[in-house]
Amino acid sequence: MTRPAPIVVSSVDAQLTALVRELPRGTSGRVIVGISGSPGSGKSTLARELVRAIGPGAAYLPMDGFHLADEQLARQGLLERKGAPETFDAFGYARLLETLRARPQHTIYAPDFDRRLEQPLAGARAIEPSDDIIVTEGNYLMLPGDAWSAVRRQLDTAWHVVTESSLRQRRLLARHVAFGKTPDAAVEWVRAVDEPNARLIESREGAADRILDLTGWEPGTDSP
Repeated sequence: MTRPAPIVVSSVDAQLTALVRELPRGTSGRVIVGISGSPGSGKSTLARELVRAIGPGAAYLPMDGFHLADEQLARQGLLERKGAPETFDAFGYARLLETLRARPQHTIYAPDFDRRLEQPLAGARAIEPSDDIIVTEGNYLMLPGDAWSAVRRQLDTAWHVVTESSLRQRRLLARHVAFGKTPDAAVEWVRAVDEPNARLIESREGAADRILDLTGWEPGTDSP
């Protein structure tokens, strides 16, 4: 895989929205943009800001809604691996993307992930028939294998975001502490779970159509 030259992002501006608006539309007139990246890289914030910048007709769909619930993770002995590729319903995610691509003329209700509960939340997001642009994001959009390849096939374009490693890790530690872990537990989780996942994700960056470097971007500083 040849790594695309990174685009340095300092704001969610006309350059980024134009990249989306200029994408060829399928027979349904809808386009699906996928954004991948390591934990703490800023992909979720970028996706939400991109939808906000595009305005009406754009919708946000997080892959994290397809986390398996803790009950299922415990049953499969995966609770301590929560966040790894095998702890998601990737086939379910791919099927939803396929449905969205077909653009049925009714509202599609999609799951989200509640960080306060640390659980997926069914039907938390509504995607309307009038939404032309779907921006979806998640860690593993470009992994190989049947399930993740099925996800990748539904994307009209795939972007991969990168952020300087120490900044990304600081964000992760702060996030874990904010949502209930002790500082020591947060450090151990980043070491044992987040960073192995990050190495796997970064090994697939060459599968992206574009790479966006978010190291210099400070979310919340863009003009409304």
